[in-house]
Amino acid sequence: MDLEKQPPHSAAPAGPGGSLRASDADRDRVADILRDALAEGRLDAQEHGERIDAVYRAKTVGELEPLVRDLPAAAPAREPGPQRWNLPEGTGEPAEKLVAVFSATTRKGRWRIGRRTHAFSLFGSVEIDLTEALFTQRLTTISATSVFGSVDIRVPENISLRGNGTGVFGSFDVRNLEAADPEAPVVVVNGWAVFGSVDARPRRGKLIADLHARMRKHLGG
Repeated sequence: MDLEKQPPHSAAPAGPGGSLRASDADRDRVADILRDALAEGRLDAQEHGERIDAVYRAKTVGELEPLVRDLPAAAPAREPGPQRWNLPEGTGEPAEKLVAVFSATTRKGRWRIGRRTHAFSLFGSVEIDLTEALFTQRLTTISATSVFGSVDIRVPENISLRGNGTGVFGSFDVRNLEAADPEAPVVVVNGWAVFGSVDARPRRGKLIADLHARMRKHLGG
């Protein structure tokens, strides 16, 4: 096979430090590079989506490097070390944590959603409603874990929604959504559901919901 025709994110042997486990900050920095590449027209929407999905499946630094190898921000670092390419520094913003243990936790209304949110439910329920949230960055990652509980995520219809997770005697259901606007916010949901459920989907606008309610009432009458 002609190596020059292989996609830039195809598997490649890992160099020194390539087996180092990737952190959330590592994944976020690579996602930032991909976001900028999309904005500059270096990647189209499909390529961006494929690479973003791979970012949040990556377990090691070596798996992240090929995803940005062909992009300007990923120039190799001069000094050897575990991190083998120059990445923009993260904001240092801590992840928001929503925890429900034998209880219920809800986050909704007009609030600022950060870059990372961790939701954990153990015999409880977590509800995250983003329909009125303020997005101050393009990529938002929600890590959801449900053990004998539920994590429900609702997003507005004008964003892109993607997910990657596993249900173990449970349900992990993310309704993929692609916004018409290529610059629209992207929400990525990752995680596990063990004897529980993680559910993420768009919420219909209030006007549409009211029309359906009136139709049902009229037909029922």
